[in-house]
Amino acid sequence: MRFMTIYTAPRDRVDTDAPPSEDDMTRMGRFIAQLEAEGVLVTTDGLMPSDTGARVRRAGDKITVTDGPFTEAKELVAGYAIVDVASREEAIELAKRFLEVAGDGESEVRQMHAAPAGGAGL
Repeated sequence: MRFMTIYTAPRDRVDTDAPPSEDDMTRMGRFIAQLEAEGVLVTTDGLMPSDTGARVRRAGDKITVTDGPFTEAKELVAGYAIVDVASREEAIELAKRFLEVAGDGESEVRQMHAAPAGGAGL
């Protein structure tokens, strides 16, 4: 079963131009290598600060675009991973392991459809 984990962290931790420390990068690199060795990691990545992004919303017939930074947000999505594991419980355990490395924040675990979406896409 495929699961997406979506990591949100306090805005002041992730919405900055300062890169992660060398120690943080080393610890995360080791964790990612462990997941790859276990054969469960499909893909993962971190996200740039919100000032590089935009939010596109639709309400009825109106579409609005709001450029970042998203100063009203207390927490921001900082990264994601897609894992292929045997159960929801295993995906939750991986999220717990991730937070031990990443630190404060929250990791939402969501099961994906059995087959990847096909067709034209975005």
